[in-house]
Amino acid sequence: MQDLILQTKNFELTQTDFLIRMLVAVGIGLVIGLEREFSNFQKGDIFAGLRTFSIVALCGFVCTFLSFIYFSWVFIAGLFAVIIIVAIWYWISAKQGDIGSTTEFALIFTYLLGGLTMLGYIEYSLALTVIILVLLSLKPKFKILVGQLTQDEVYAFIRFVIIALLILPFLPNTYYGPFEVINPQEIGWVVVLTSGIGFIGYILMKFLGSNRGLLLTGIVGGLVSSTVISWIFSKKSKETPTLSNGYALAIFAAATIMIIRVLFWVFLFNKSVLKDLFVPLLIVLIAAFGVTLFFYKKQQTKQRSEEKIPLGEPLNIREAVFFGLLYSGILLLVSYASDTYGEKGIYVTSAISALTDIDAISISVSKLAGESIQFLTAQNAILLATLTNTIIKIGITLWFGCKALKKKVLFGYGIIFIAGIIGFIILNA
Repeated sequence: MQDLILQTKNFELTQTDFLIRMLVAVGIGLVIGLEREFSNFQKGDIFAGLRTFSIVALCGFVCTFLSFIYFSWVFIAGLFAVIIIVAIWYWISAKQGDIGSTTEFALIFTYLLGGLTMLGYIEYSLALTVIILVLLSLKPKFKILVGQLTQDEVYAFIRFVIIALLILPFLPNTYYGPFEVINPQEIGWVVVLTSGIGFIGYILMKFLGSNRGLLLTGIVGGLVSSTVISWIFSKKSKETPTLSNGYALAIFAAATIMIIRVLFWVFLFNKSVLKDLFVPLLIVLIAAFGVTLFFYKKQQTKQRSEEKIPLGEPLNIREAVFFGLLYSGILLLVSYASDTYGEKGIYVTSAISALTDIDAISISVSKLAGESIQFLTAQNAILLATLTNTIIKIGITLWFGCKALKKKVLFGYGIIFIAGIIGFIILNA
């Protein structure tokens, strides 16, 4: 048994633990100090580098250790000492015209990381160290990024933050309505996700270009809702028809991710449902991936001057609110179908719920399969929802999209729909 060097009611420390944590604390100080010294290499003498950061990390480590042995305020006293030294140096450097404070705050944070490591939270210390290193090293890129932002984009970001952080958390998380399915906070989430995906797509297109930006937006958006992606980019295609190939690529990338999501949910909630459903869904997945790859290749060979492409509105709250209201109406329809027809209405419910996306129905029928409904019924309901959702996304594009996008979506989703029909036949053969 290892010798304990510290033991209290809620904490104990062995010699091995002490040495390992001490080395981690020194390592944290070294890597942060290395970054600071490298970034300020051209300046010559700097306030804090490799040695200073390592010593401050050790100081936080030792002060935390001494807090257990003597008094709890030892750590606080050490923190105040570091802050005072940093403040004095900042005052001296500010008088000389250097008003930057990044290194000073990083030094104070390094002291705290040393204390956190001593307490045994090594994973959290290392994670925070990585975040600090990323923020410190990306300073030149942040300057370039901020310099390229327009006033409208900054205001759009502020509006989004207000909605996501100041309005959404305070919406009531209670169910209302005839079937008690209308939840203001859930609707708020739909609005935030819809507007947020549109805003992320705008930023990615601006800084990565339409090719990579749209593809990445489709992949990320597909993790949330492929229907929202179809909605957003169909609307945007009217503003910038020249990006129809890119919008189609994003739409089909999201559709591919949607099928992967369905496979994941079914596997997670009821593996038995996946037994006969895997091959039909795999056929649809291959078709969706093939269409996405086709438009990706087409996008790569098509030359364009991306700098001249208008990006449209950064944040469209009106469209997001409208989609949230539509989502609420669909919830009421699904509840009505279930209440009126019961188990016999499971297919009706699947088709109606697919108007938004198929996560909810995939999870619901997977959980019920083998208990209140038959496995085949659940499998057919999931495939029906997939086909219906495909039709819905075709309808969204035909209604809101530009002429060029309509042709591309009809071609791509036509292939995916045929693959779904083949899968349906195989499942019921």
